[in-house]
Amino acid sequence: MSGELIAFFILALIAIGGGVLMLNTTRVTHMVISLVFTFLAFAGLYVLLSAEFVAAVQVLIYSGAITIIILFGIMLTKHDDQEVNKPRFWKTFFVSIGVIGFFLTMYFAINDLSLGEQATNLHENNTMQIGTELYSKYIIPFELTSVVLLVALIGAIILSKKDDGEAGDVE
Repeated sequence: MSGELIAFFILALIAIGGGVLMLNTTRVTHMVISLVFTFLAFAGLYVLLSAEFVAAVQVLIYSGAITIIILFGIMLTKHDDQEVNKPRFWKTFFVSIGVIGFFLTMYFAINDLSLGEQATNLHENNTMQIGTELYSKYIIPFELTSVVLLVALIGAIILSKKDDGEAGDVE
């Protein structure tokens, strides 16, 4: 077993564990912390794939900015933490059977998969390759993404102003 394989297994367990914890916790802030662990584990997996730029973007954008936006969304909305009924045994049993079936299906589908020759020069100048592709072939989708994010920001501001106006009418 090489160190890279051990690092992969550790990061994969952290990512899966963060996802499972996010689905099984009842407090929203605990869900966000679990999500951060998942994001950071994915960044570590990108480093193992020699995609350092994508790992840095993962840490800065997802682990940083998206998490902060989620926390602001939690703080600015009204929500009640109510006790959630635990699922019954049969529901848990059938979900577990479904998860095991999905895992076995994926394992046998991927086990003998042949992907052809392995690319050997993808990690060389990957930041330059990403920039060249992004600003030449994909400039229109890149700019449209920024417009969609701007519209979402404006919509969030409008929705937060409406909530403040409705709260003032009640008094």
